Amino acid sequence: MQQAYKAEELVPHSGDMSLLDEVTTVGEETLTAKLRVRDDGIFSRDGRVPAYVGIEYMAQAVAAFSGYHARQRGESVRLGFLLGTRQFHSNIDSYQCGDELTIEIERLLQAENGMATFECRLNGRGVQQSARLNVYQPENIEAYLKEKL
Repeated sequence: MQQAYKAEELVPHSGDMSLLDEVTTVGEETLTAKLRVRDDGIFSRDGRVPAYVGIEYMAQAVAAFSGYHARQRGESVRLGFLLGTRQFHSNIDSYQCGDELTIEIERLLQAENGMATFECRLNGRGVQQSARLNVYQPENIEAYLKEKL
């Protein structure tokens, strides 16, 4: 990938829930994204954001990965679900608003039914986090949600 993408081009989130700033590189199995921790977001309290929000940052990088590849196939960006997080490690309790972070993800497994597993790393000045995310993206989100509701 030659050009950077704004996150909202690839992630089906908007407004306060759109947390990534840009996607800088995408490969067949990898993606790198960047963000600045916002002080006007829904997670910010007294100039800090809890470290567990890193899981959402990672999940949105996974969504951007999916969105990029969907666009490459001529498809629209679709919703997906974070099913679980394993092995979340963090050397911090919270981010400082204004921190610049880089998220790197790698797809480890992709099943035919839409389930996937990603290894994720998030780094910034004095910040090191990692986790393994299990995600699900149904082929037809509307039918899936009707069935589950």
